[in-house]
Amino acid sequence: MGGTMPETSSPRPTAGRTLLGEEQLALLPAEHPLRSRGAAESPMIRAMTGRRPGHPPVWFMRQAGRSLPEYRRAREGTSMLEACLTPELAAEITLQPVRRHGVDAAIFFSDIVVPLKVAGLDVDIVPGRGPVMGTPYRDAAAIRTLPEVPDSAFDPVREAVTRTVEQLGDTPLIGFAGAPFTVAAYMVEGAASRDHLAPRTMMHADPAAWRELAAWTAELSGRFLRAQVEAGASAVQLFDSWVGSLPLREYREHVQEHSAAALAAVEAYGVPRVHFGTGTSELLGAMREAGADVVGVDHRLDLDEAAARLGGDPVLQGNIDPALLGAGWEPLREHTLDVLRRGRAARTHVVNLGHGVPPETEPEVLTCLVRLIHAQPAHGPEQDRPEGDADARR
Repeated sequence: MGGTMPETSSPRPTAGRTLLGEEQLALLPAEHPLRSRGAAESPMIRAMTGRRPGHPPVWFMRQAGRSLPEYRRAREGTSMLEACLTPELAAEITLQPVRRHGVDAAIFFSDIVVPLKVAGLDVDIVPGRGPVMGTPYRDAAAIRTLPEVPDSAFDPVREAVTRTVEQLGDTPLIGFAGAPFTVAAYMVEGAASRDHLAPRTMMHADPAAWRELAAWTAELSGRFLRAQVEAGASAVQLFDSWVGSLPLREYREHVQEHSAAALAAVEAYGVPRVHFGTGTSELLGAMREAGADVVGVDHRLDLDEAAARLGGDPVLQGNIDPALLGAGWEPLREHTLDVLRRGRAARTHVVNLGHGVPPETEPEVLTCLVRLIHAQPAHGPEQDRPEGDADARR
């Protein structure tokens, strides 16, 4: 994909923990891309682990989706959840944007509510409405009916990941899961919501019921991530669509421990963990404390300001405004170069959007955007700090 690969170096400790250590990687299968196919030295994984990449790495949230004509053809006659849980189709859709755009990572094709379907819950994704629960979970009695999920339920996910990485070579796959708050919020609301009043009310009206529900979703999301990592994912992203509706104090009291539990499910493997949410400018520090090695920033906060708020030499991901994808090339080019300049305030910078690719985006715009980003100078430390350097920890 262009650029000159730096010399091999050890990933730095992140948030007080080592990434991609030998003992950690030994827990993964010998054929895992981090062990056998060079994914650990790819530009994406180098940047995610705080090392200078060969070129600025880029991927896009929702890069596999409705903006691609090949996606629409592949999905024809197939429901969203069926596509996500059909291994051959999920793998094909995951690979499409890598082939077309030359992005530096694939993101596993899935949806926030797929783990709920895996668990056997009555959930569907209705065109024009989004996820809809057959039965909401609004009280302790309903929550106590939630099932224990057998490990075999995740087999279609494992197969889809295995099929994907077999065709990716040294391009890494990023695993995906919805964060416990957003998943639980869907379960309480029963469908998408603008203000998320029902879960926010439950936190205070019945905190014990909320805690039980959030703990169940945290375990489910964590197992979903772990299945992907064990099958071949080289990094993961925990996506919290709705958490920006919470003030910091409520996030810390009612949500942070559950996000931490989901991320902890893959901690033993030492893979980099991205945590992203929308509208989370005031929550970034707490989200990093939950276990993020890479902090995702949406388009509402400049990256240099995010780095200043976080302190401690953070690794950041973001944050091209998706609205600019349809604004014409010159405005998009100027905005993207500004994002890259501001991203230099971080230790390393993974380029992405501030949210997902809009479905009306012209695919050629993304392809040109990848070429522009790859043509820019690489950003990161000239020489990696040794593990014993206290400044390398945050």
